Amino acid sequence: MLFIRMLERLSKLTGMVASVLTIPLIAALVYEVFSRYVLGSPTFWAYEISYMLMGSIFTLAMAYALQMRQHVSVDLIYAKLPQRGKAVVDVIGYCLFGIAVWWMTLELFESVIDAYHSGEVTGKSAWSPVVWPVYTAWFVGFLVLALQVLVEIVKSAISLFTGRPFGEHA
Repeated sequence: MLFIRMLERLSKLTGMVASVLTIPLIAALVYEVFSRYVLGSPTFWAYEISYMLMGSIFTLAMAYALQMRQHVSVDLIYAKLPQRGKAVVDVIGYCLFGIAVWWMTLELFESVIDAYHSGEVTGKSAWSPVVWPVYTAWFVGFLVLALQVLVEIVKSAISLFTGRPFGEHA
């Protein structure tokens, strides 16, 4: 289905963006350690950069992790269920999870708008950057996760009706 392929490509794209963001995160942390312990002059910005990048990496990679089924799960009972039983558990679980994710997405959107209009800053260091850019990255991560949850619901529903995992051909 075109809808599923497009949204799964979006999840992969945000996962790739998250992986690329690890490079500046590592660079900032290495520079901070070098500056602090070799030069004796810690930075005023590394802490802010590190938590903003790490939060962005985490949120932007969530949808890809869900798509690849790399999330934490307990399979003691699930693994023994027939395909339709697994599909029922998945549909129910993804629907419940989806409600929470959509709610978080809407809340993050409001936070982005409020932070942008108010010029909100972190207040955690001498640098104290504005927060709307990082809130935007977090919002995008949750939005793509919400869309991936929708994809998982559709794939689970198809599996429920066909009795086969999504993507298996007759």
